[in-house]
Amino acid sequence: MWWDHDGMGGWGYALMTLGMVVFWGLVAATIVLAIRYAGKTTRTDRIPSQQSAEEVLARRFARGEIDAEEYHARLDTLRERHDSPLGG
Repeated sequence: MWWDHDGMGGWGYALMTLGMVVFWGLVAATIVLAIRYAGKTTRTDRIPSQQSAEEVLARRFARGEIDAEEYHARLDTLRERHDSPLGG
């Protein structure tokens, strides 16, 4: 009855192939995500970036947190401290 036919049509092979691709894709994604998760450091482990006070002030001005008048006033204050003989 099934001498020359194995009982699985073209759709069966297509679904079997698709299932294997999805399975191995999930396995690979799980491995990649596990490696990324294991390699992450917490915020306390990171060295804080050493930004100068002028850089922080410039960023605040760029974000619109302070206006131009306040920016220039604070910048002048910072530069006066750096120019003083005691340095602060």
